[in-house]
Amino acid sequence: MRKTEEFSEDYRDLETRESADILTAILDAQERGLASLKPAIPALAAAADAAAERLRADPKGRLIYAGAGTSARLGVQDGVELVPTFGWPESRLAYLIAGGPAALTRTQEGAEDDVNQAMADARALLLRESDVCIALSASGITPYAITAANAARTGGALTIGIANNAGAPLLASVDHAILLESGPEPIGGSTRMSAGTAQKIALNLFSTLTMIRLGRVYRGMMVDVIASNAKLRKRAIRIVAEGSDTDAETARAALETTDYAVKPAILVAQGISTDEAAELLETHHGDLHAVLAARTAQ
Repeated sequence: MRKTEEFSEDYRDLETRESADILTAILDAQERGLASLKPAIPALAAAADAAAERLRADPKGRLIYAGAGTSARLGVQDGVELVPTFGWPESRLAYLIAGGPAALTRTQEGAEDDVNQAMADARALLLRESDVCIALSASGITPYAITAANAARTGGALTIGIANNAGAPLLASVDHAILLESGPEPIGGSTRMSAGTAQKIALNLFSTLTMIRLGRVYRGMMVDVIASNAKLRKRAIRIVAEGSDTDAETARAALETTDYAVKPAILVAQGISTDEAAELLETHHGDLHAVLAARTAQ
């Protein structure tokens, strides 16, 4: 019996308890889900480093999230949020979702068994060596996720699997296996709970480290943030001021010359021309640390 499917004796009387006790029991299970991340840190680090290397090598390489049900929704959430936070291009994101986009807002449980659809969806993406595919399945046996991962690997993509049961077939079919042993759920088999929490955190860790390794964080700040509203424009000013060791007015003036692109604005605020800033960033793959190190060495 897979751990995520077990009916634990610890929760046999769950619905008969006081409301606060029910919530405490569920929270305790969530904490076990969180604890499952600790042993997975080395595997997550290796996967993120490999993903960054693959994505850095080809400016058209994509992050592709594959899964069904809760896992698919978590993958989409993670991918979508990379755009405003890290300036990751939408063209470099793709999704393999059992049941298609409609399954994100309406349950289509049977779609997870459709391996033919998984193959068709994968073929439509024209998977290639520059891509990175993250397949998610709490049980680790979801046919759609496994088929998608296999198709990605056949296409030459780097494959990463995240599952919550040891010995899961999904983990055996990928280049980088991430095991999150979150254990039985408070409500037997409801993997939207502890397993889902663990997967969400794992995705946060993986994608954030990947973006860091791709040079999209500088001095702990999101230097590729898309300043698409007033709040984010104010944040961009603070980031440029902090990143260039200047004041807010200098930062604002620099941002106005770069159309509120933060990275070049940090360099402009330090006295570098807009054209030179763009050239330096292109030469050093957008890595501010590398740009500034190169200038210091001159």
